[in-house]
Amino acid sequence: MFNYLIKIEYDGTNFVGWQSQKNGKSVQDAIEAVLKKVLKKKVRIIGAGRTDKGVHAFAQHANFKIKEELVNKKAFIESLNFFLKKKMISILDITEKTQNFHARHSAKLRTYEYLIINRQGTLSLFRNRAWHVKKKINLNLIKKGAKLLEGTHDFSTFRSAKCSAKSPTRKISKVKIGKSNNLIRIRFSSKSFLQNQVRSMIGCLKYLSTNKWSISDFKKVFKSKRRANCAPPAPACGLYLQNIKY
Repeated sequence: MFNYLIKIEYDGTNFVGWQSQKNGKSVQDAIEAVLKKVLKKKVRIIGAGRTDKGVHAFAQHANFKIKEELVNKKAFIESLNFFLKKKMISILDITEKTQNFHARHSAKLRTYEYLIINRQGTLSLFRNRAWHVKKKINLNLIKKGAKLLEGTHDFSTFRSAKCSAKSPTRKISKVKIGKSNNLIRIRFSSKSFLQNQVRSMIGCLKYLSTNKWSISDFKKVFKSKRRANCAPPAPACGLYLQNIKY
């Protein structure tokens, strides 16, 4: 058996998420259908992260196992992309891995990026690809709140009620914030995240940075460990799976 890892970029707007589901088309389903067409057999892929409906990816990763070696990887990628391009999915790279490699469990660090456009004018180029916030955002307050999120904490406040993780404790290695004109980028890096964690943290940072909450309010909500106290999660359209390190 040969174990291959593919690197994937996609626009998640028209998908129910990464993972195969009964209620609509997933990114996983689309790729598996094309793999079946190219390889002439059913192939199951394992994704590194289960992005939600509407979430995008610059570098999702997934592995699959097949009996035959892929001799011409470049031609293989081109064949896949020929069928995937209309679905706004691109296979960027493919590498052979050891038999025990697992795209999800072997990951050492995941980075998600969230994009906010802070201006009055409606979005055109960034429609369905960023969160449009009209109210003035105080970047220094975002930085103060983000600093509190770094390190190892109980993130129950930011955890979806549907989250199946055994523990709410996670370690945020780093939060990086940048701004260029009206575009604000917020990056979170961690080995793993809880369901809805990033979007929930962004929603709370928005409340803080637009003066709906004080820094004291933000701390109380975070430390309460109660989902009911969380601000509404940021919309999925602004979230991107930025990178995965193995």
